[in-house]
Amino acid sequence: MPRFTAMTAEPAPTDLRRSRGDRQRDAIVTAVRELLHERPFAELSVSTISERAGVARSGFYFYFDSKYAVLAVIIADAMAELDKLTHDFAPREATESPAEFSSRMVGYAKTVFASNDPIMAACNLARNTDAQIREIMDDFQDGVVDKIVGLVDQDSGARPISDDLPALVRMMIAVTSSTLAHDSAFVGRGQDQARALEVLERLWQSSLWGGD
Repeated sequence: MPRFTAMTAEPAPTDLRRSRGDRQRDAIVTAVRELLHERPFAELSVSTISERAGVARSGFYFYFDSKYAVLAVIIADAMAELDKLTHDFAPREATESPAEFSSRMVGYAKTVFASNDPIMAACNLARNTDAQIREIMDDFQDGVVDKIVGLVDQDSGARPISDDLPALVRMMIAVTSSTLAHDSAFVGRGQDQARALEVLERLWQSSLWGGD
């Protein structure tokens, strides 16, 4: 009778390289997240990021063109997280009041900001002085605007306070971003953010369901 020897499949070299590459890429993204807890984005260099990630500079440039490309990945991850939480911005439930819906959506945004803090806060602060960060954040906000406009268009009970829905939603997103980033112009100095969030929820409710 022929004898069969059990064989263990060895991973292909390309699989090993891909796995190692994924780990290095993830290490770079993690390094930027960690470093932003310690210093502003403007002070981060590729050398500093590479050293923290344990990757050579040449390795960094194999995966990313610049530190801004890393930041773009982090912001894209935040957008994906928001999509997941909102079930891709699903419409308001028939049994859900505008107040409940507004509270839920602001709560989701707060969760995303909290899990990406201080990245989101740093981006909001730097957008006025850094053109590349402004471009990344504008792309992020354009995506959110489109989704919320589509959501409101599906809501037969919506009564926006302006006929220019995209402009209205964009304005509200800007207020939301600044509030969640703890901008003192919106939250106040040393004030409890919960007070601002309560007002923010009412602003969303009034702006989208409070019109004639």
